[in-house]
Amino acid sequence: MSKKNLAIIGMGKMGEAIAQGLMQSSVGAQYQISGTTRTEESAAEARKHLKIDCSTHNEKALKEADVVLLSVKPHQVEEILKSNRNSFRPDQLIISICAAIDTQQISDWSGNQPAVIRAMPNTPCLIKSGVTAICKGPRSSDAQVKEVEKIFGELGIVTTLEESLFDGVTGLSGCGPAYIYLIIEALSEAGVKIGISRKQATLLTAQTMMGAAKMVLERGEHPASLKDEVTTPAGCTIDGLMALEEGKLRVTLIKAVLAATRRSRLMRKRPS
Repeated sequence: MSKKNLAIIGMGKMGEAIAQGLMQSSVGAQYQISGTTRTEESAAEARKHLKIDCSTHNEKALKEADVVLLSVKPHQVEEILKSNRNSFRPDQLIISICAAIDTQQISDWSGNQPAVIRAMPNTPCLIKSGVTAICKGPRSSDAQVKEVEKIFGELGIVTTLEESLFDGVTGLSGCGPAYIYLIIEALSEAGVKIGISRKQATLLTAQTMMGAAKMVLERGEHPASLKDEVTTPAGCTIDGLMALEEGKLRVTLIKAVLAATRRSRLMRKRPS
């Protein structure tokens, strides 16, 4: 069976992670992977580290591709697609991981030719521990959705959602790692304050965070139930929880997701 040509337009960190994830998996045997970057220097780096064809020529890559993975900044999408509109074909699939840009915009700017599927991965995909939300766009089939699920399944967990929720996905899981890093940093600082070395405090915090998250995923229970298991009557945990509630941690985190969600909507509504 001949391989499909998969072109990653915008070979940044996420593009590299997807390329590496595929190349290290059985799924990768189905694809001949290539990529493009904005500069020859970064293209050379990709060629060296990934051992794939990488250039600065979007037009050539798009014409030869069966599957296009669009991994550029949101403000670059319209120009790239419109300037290469004649490169697209009805038998192609575009997978967009660009924040804020919806599938109808991708379809319109590419001349309403290829099938379109939208995906929103997050940076833990770099270590194959990410989560990716996907949704169908114009002309995409169930078979193509399964293909995209397999691609991102090499980088972590995949879930399917309605596109109307994707600004929220951006605000929650797309931006979410940054919120978690801030929490880890703050808890580590607390460890330093009480006399633990910074290295050990960070280790204790990060492993605690990872273990708690794994408990939620593997046991499938509501986080409140798992919280109650740790919170013994008149114990230490309840005092810590009271301090967090007094500091409005819960509502602050909710506001963070809502703020990032609003920003995603505003980015899409900007005039061309």
